[in-house]
Amino acid sequence: MIFRKPDTADSAATGSADSPSTEDPAITRAGKGRPTPKRREAAAKNQRPLVPNDRKAARKVNKDKMREERNREYKAMQTGDERYMPVRDKGPVRRYIRDHVDARWNLGEFFLPVAFLFIFLNLLVMQSPTLGALVLLGLYAVVFITLIDAVIMWQRLKRRLRDKFGTVGADGTKTYDVPRGTMMYAVMRAFQLRRSRLPKPMHKKHGVWPE
Repeated sequence: MIFRKPDTADSAATGSADSPSTEDPAITRAGKGRPTPKRREAAAKNQRPLVPNDRKAARKVNKDKMREERNREYKAMQTGDERYMPVRDKGPVRRYIRDHVDARWNLGEFFLPVAFLFIFLNLLVMQSPTLGALVLLGLYAVVFITLIDAVIMWQRLKRRLRDKFGTVGADGTKTYDVPRGTMMYAVMRAFQLRRSRLPKPMHKKHGVWPE
């Protein structure tokens, strides 16, 4: 029996008929469900513009967000919800300072009304240099006494902060590093009218000291 070796052309034709070409789009769609996107098309699809197309609409959205955040902060300062308060008012130290200042009768909270009264008196006695000088001296005295009262308030508050939040050292004494801006935070609150303070005092009357 004589065996004849098949021709190469016949084998190629048979192979190409039996195995489908990978370039057939119908086969590609059947495998993935969609044609494979080109790299340039995929990159263009993932691109995002750095500047929104509609700047006016983007500016309006940003303004609405800022207004909503301000309203939320103002409501939090009215109710005492520290989650939405500004950063400068958050934390147990700042809350303790507010409660301490609100519990105390501060001369600073009467400074603005008294200052306006002295200014009004100065306008009334402008024709008399002697009386004008006395009124001015009286205003300077009020400022001086108010500042002395603020210093006394801060010294007592600093000791309370050390006892409340201080750490015990090796020698058994408590030390406390006062955060920057704490003194101004307490003094500025002491110089505000009680009903205009924000965050709002948690107690309506003086005398309720923090523990």
